[in-house]
Amino acid sequence: MERGLGFSFIKYATAASLAVVLLAYWLQPPPRVSKLDSRLDLVLSSLLRAEGKAGMNDARPRVAIGLGGCVDIIVDGVTLLHKLGLGPTDQPLHHDYIENAEQLAQSFAYFFAPGAAAERFVSNKTLFSQLVEASRELPGNRWSIGGNAPVMAGRMATEGCDVLLGGSYSPDFADILSQHITVAGNVVEEPDIHLILEYPSGASWGQYTSRRANRYIVHSDDQNPYLASLQDFQVKLQDFHPKLLVMGGLQMMDSFPFQQGERETLLSELGRLLSSSSPHTGVHFEMASFVDEGLMGDLLRLVVPHADSLGMNEQELPNLLSLLRGTNVTVLSDPNPRVATVLDQMRELYRLVNRRHSQANEDNSAGATGRRLTRLHVHTLAFQAIIVTRGSQWKNTMSAVAKASLTANRHVCGSPDIDPSKARLIMDESFSISRQEGSQRIPLEETRPVSCWDEDDYEICVAPVLVCTEVYQTAGGGDNVSAAGLVLQI
Repeated sequence: MERGLGFSFIKYATAASLAVVLLAYWLQPPPRVSKLDSRLDLVLSSLLRAEGKAGMNDARPRVAIGLGGCVDIIVDGVTLLHKLGLGPTDQPLHHDYIENAEQLAQSFAYFFAPGAAAERFVSNKTLFSQLVEASRELPGNRWSIGGNAPVMAGRMATEGCDVLLGGSYSPDFADILSQHITVAGNVVEEPDIHLILEYPSGASWGQYTSRRANRYIVHSDDQNPYLASLQDFQVKLQDFHPKLLVMGGLQMMDSFPFQQGERETLLSELGRLLSSSSPHTGVHFEMASFVDEGLMGDLLRLVVPHADSLGMNEQELPNLLSLLRGTNVTVLSDPNPRVATVLDQMRELYRLVNRRHSQANEDNSAGATGRRLTRLHVHTLAFQAIIVTRGSQWKNTMSAVAKASLTANRHVCGSPDIDPSKARLIMDESFSISRQEGSQRIPLEETRPVSCWDEDDYEICVAPVLVCTEVYQTAGGGDNVSAAGLVLQI
């Protein structure tokens, strides 16, 4: 009898234990998810540690940033097109500029499906006014300060710089800028407006589905193309003595109907301003979405030679490179390129720009002109990559690329604090440093996610991005990332 009771007790106890084990198994997170969460936590803490290894030597370094600015209206792109009655087109087409609603739909479709960023001038003022009015009426629209220069200025002021900003703004616009930003430019009644048509990854528009979150920007600027604040900026710059001079926003000139010779005259004046900068002042030029080959040719001739640092995204890199190779501009490139592809393009761009610099100086009997390219930053959705010439003035490359990576998440998620549950890694587990056969492969290590190595006369650093999965805003991402990377290198 006792033996029977003991056997029953053991039997039921074993069954109960098994039930507890099974319940615990079903309630615990899947092993793959737990492992992934742990990995993201490690990568985040390692990137934060890398970012924190460097700081600014000066209390508040001075940075001058130009030119221009605008007011952004940010809306859901698909919702706006639906409101306007613009259905999906059967013909995704590239247009240098937008003249009518049909071209808008075709151009939007062209960039929407691959999820590539684009910016286009709308020559039809009536159409642009209709777009603005429709955007004002959309629920959930947001207004913010826009333009390369103001966005970079805002980031650099936040990160601890005193900034001289070249732009023509309304009094309301200037009032909401950081107290660490001084404006150089005319006061205007009505600032230029840019429409930011945002869309998330997986968004649908008829038969089209976006491969990644991005934005399509349209504008019809009257002031920015003329670099209206250039003269005031130049005057105030003389007594400002910046450690860094940043130039951006020149895509407002793209496809704009200038009179013959107007654009070249304006860019020549800008070139003279850049060339007059102190050798101790770093000069950075931020690229953008250009399709006008004439403008890009002028930039290569009149602006790029005076910059020793360039910043751009995965679309702008092959675009500029194609022009340097002597071929047509590349309007649309892979929006999610491999690391090896980008690094090879960066090496070639670095080599070609510096070859042009050397040849220009050899041909100039009056002496050296322009600056040698010593820094190149390319920001992509999956990773950040920076090339810096050894022995140049640029410091802390490892920390800078980590900060750029973290800033990408902070901006797109709309929060200074990074939540790993709202992020993912899309960079490969390991990457080749070149597409050449037999190239070294570098693993992505959670505890040391930033990889740096020396080649030729430069150092390369690559960092993965914790890609935000709950997108607040993509517009301005490149400007924030570029500015954050520069802050630790001046």
